[in-house]
Amino acid sequence: MSHSDAIDLRAAIRTIPDYPKPGILFRDITTLLGNARAFRRAVDELVNPWAGSKIDKVAGIEARGFIIGGAVAHQVSAGFVPIRKKGKLPYETVRIAYSLEYGIDEMEMHKDAVAQGERVILVDDLIATGGTAEGAVKLLRNMGAEVLAACFVIDLPELGGAAKLRALGVPVRTLVSFEGH
Repeated sequence: MSHSDAIDLRAAIRTIPDYPKPGILFRDITTLLGNARAFRRAVDELVNPWAGSKIDKVAGIEARGFIIGGAVAHQVSAGFVPIRKKGKLPYETVRIAYSLEYGIDEMEMHKDAVAQGERVILVDDLIATGGTAEGAVKLLRNMGAEVLAACFVIDLPELGGAAKLRALGVPVRTLVSFEGH
């Protein structure tokens, strides 16, 4: 990705101070999603390192990961797997607990969403502490999937999430980094 592309994507992301609480700079990708050129560039760039690889499924984490993940799945001609908060999926599910900043939550996917040995790319809008993404990787691996990579539009490197995923042996692709949290 050239330097000018990175500037375009960064400029397409709105920052909202003090949301959802004082001291937080919320990185809002709805402005990027609403900009056709930036959205397309982000989707293209996220999967660029795996272009030409066999990708069976793209797994997206609720909710913004559904939007980006659906577009990525279409781009690479793969199926899409939603990973959701507990209680949102209609069929039989598999579940995993994961750490949040303040406590524990659970996420699940349909038990037939991935098959043993399927090659999966995990997608979400942003990686911060990595608790959710780490849980999603473990959930996919528990079902026999090979997690090829985890892709995020935004990285908050000071919070260590991308490093946590790399420590699990998952290559991480991010497009834009912001300092702070």
